[in-house]
Amino acid sequence: MHKITTLILLFFATGLLQAQEINWMSMNEALEAQKEEPKKIFMDAYTTWCGPCKMLDRNTFTNEDVIEYVNENYYAVKFNAEGDEEINFNDKKFSNPNFDPKKKGRNTTHQFTAALGVRGYPTLVFFDEEANLIAPITGYRTPQQLEIYLKLFGTNDYKKMTTKKAFAEYQENFEGTF
Repeated sequence: MHKITTLILLFFATGLLQAQEINWMSMNEALEAQKEEPKKIFMDAYTTWCGPCKMLDRNTFTNEDVIEYVNENYYAVKFNAEGDEEINFNDKKFSNPNFDPKKKGRNTTHQFTAALGVRGYPTLVFFDEEANLIAPITGYRTPQQLEIYLKLFGTNDYKKMTTKKAFAEYQENFEGTF
């Protein structure tokens, strides 16, 4: 009987310890979901060889506050910026015709990556509820550094930012909770 009780407790403890995760999807899935329920899109444009991209996955995208905020306010997209996924965006098809599946490390840049103006990795790309590009944010961010952007775009405060000075004031007055 003791073994059964121990197994039951272990089962429940393991279930409770499993971390909640960001609900990642493809860009095509996010665009389809927007048609049913309009919501902003948060895209992680990464590459398989990028160290800071792996740090984002390990350090930032495992943070409970980030997970909760992203899942509540965005469709989260994981996009391999050098991958071979075909994307249908604004009545155009984007692909990576020179993608080489045999290559280890760097591959060719996806057409969608170039269309978004992504110049480095990782780049966090924000879109509004109608899939209009809001902004790409290049570079690694800790949960606390990412919070300001998630909330700036998530709450539409970015629409009030007409100057660099306005954004600087927003940053200065921002009180994070992550």
